[in-house]
Amino acid sequence: MEKAGAAKPCKLGDQSSSDIIVRLKNREGRPECFYSHSSVLINKSKFFADRLSQLDSSTCIEIHCSDSDYDHHVSLLRLLYLPADLLLDSLDSVKTAVGILQVAVAFNCEEITQSCIQYLEAIPWEDKEEEEILKAVPKLGPIAMPILARIQPVDSSATKNVFLSAVRFATSIGGPCPPFGDELKTSAQEQVEYMLGEDEDTPLVTADDEVKSEVRKGLSKICSSFEMELSSLLLESDLTLKTSENKLLQSLSDLEWMCNILPKMDLMKDFVSNWVEISGNVLKVVEDEKLDSLMWGLKIKLMELTGKVLDAVGYGNVILPSPSRVQLLKTWLPYIRKMKPLLDSKGDEEMDFPYKMDEDLQRGKMANLYVQAVPTTDLNKNTEWFTYPGVWTIYILILFFSWLVVLSVFGCSPGMAWTIVHLSHFLVTYQCFHWKKGTPFADDQGIYNGLTWWEQIDNGKQLTRNRKFLTVVPVVLYLIASHTTDYQHPMLFFNTLAVFVLVVAKFPNMHKVRIFGINADH
Repeated sequence: MEKAGAAKPCKLGDQSSSDIIVRLKNREGRPECFYSHSSVLINKSKFFADRLSQLDSSTCIEIHCSDSDYDHHVSLLRLLYLPADLLLDSLDSVKTAVGILQVAVAFNCEEITQSCIQYLEAIPWEDKEEEEILKAVPKLGPIAMPILARIQPVDSSATKNVFLSAVRFATSIGGPCPPFGDELKTSAQEQVEYMLGEDEDTPLVTADDEVKSEVRKGLSKICSSFEMELSSLLLESDLTLKTSENKLLQSLSDLEWMCNILPKMDLMKDFVSNWVEISGNVLKVVEDEKLDSLMWGLKIKLMELTGKVLDAVGYGNVILPSPSRVQLLKTWLPYIRKMKPLLDSKGDEEMDFPYKMDEDLQRGKMANLYVQAVPTTDLNKNTEWFTYPGVWTIYILILFFSWLVVLSVFGCSPGMAWTIVHLSHFLVTYQCFHWKKGTPFADDQGIYNGLTWWEQIDNGKQLTRNRKFLTVVPVVLYLIASHTTDYQHPMLFFNTLAVFVLVVAKFPNMHKVRIFGINADH
């Protein structure tokens, strides 16, 4: 007789035996929860093992992914529960295998990675499928070399040497090479761009560790040179500032070029990390009183480059730890907010003033990054109190005891007391939730200045549990007040008017619009 206590195999989605939830969330906010088992995740994925070791009391791991990668993430979770000998049979197409392979590499799932590589080595490809594999190569690194050997079995050393030479010239920081001047450097940069965009051999080269090391070295060299030149700026006389500004603008141009090519080599994270590292010293110099009314071109270029960094971080192309995201935001947000009125004022004074700030940088990108920079509970002190356990119960008890106080103090009928509570609730919540804007805290650097409390709650997401609760409360109060006053005039009129205004103000399509545009943020 078999032992009754024999362990059953774990199954994805089995809520009864699950001890961890993996929540997938794409850019559109489409969430899906998968009931999983920590023992499986730890054994099959170093990524999950690391995440689980950092969890305190939470039983949920939240993963952000794009729409195109969503299905591949789901497939990977299912494959984690399959035995190693069944992995190959579960792959049914080149597109699926490439997608799962990219996710498996990111999550350090060795068994699934090897199975995907074996599948892609063995299965026939069509031309379109080969193009997809070539696009994915820079993200896979050396592990993809067995697949690439099928595409291009020839020796790629010549292409590699050409690419390395072009990178070295493109990232050189010395003076111009006579008799070519800066043309040699410009040509080298164009050559690198061409090879990354058009040359069929380049995907084989960019996955090479030596090539990536050389590119990182060039990036570090340009960043260090720019930081040193900028630091020496305060020691120079006014006569040499213009020459120095031109040199700095050239260095920023080189950094911008690096910022454009690094995503094609899956090295944008290196650029962002370098930028975060030097940002403090950069701002220390450009905010010096000596440069208050000088070098507007340099300041605008710095903010444009920062905008590219914010794009990479805000849209999830580069994943930084939360402290680094907060540091990036708190370093640049005050400066950008300070520069906006200065540039506007300068533009009003001088009609031909050529420097303008991108509005999207000042509002959209900063707000997007701020929302993603820190955990939800730390995001907005003005609304976090409503996430505390038991707040709904306390809210209802306050209303009930308010009714008792009105009943005892004024000596009125129960119906009139409920009407007073209902109308008072309307006046207080409309003023606090739907009229007053901003927060009393300075931590958010003014991000919420144009938003009411209702628009801030739950990060602006509509139809959440908290929003539904706050919508139902005035409706219930209205029904109680109307019923206990026997639907008599004028109490019925005032109760109806109050609930109508309060509920309409909470509609999703009233977000930032307000009723009749009154108090709207134009």
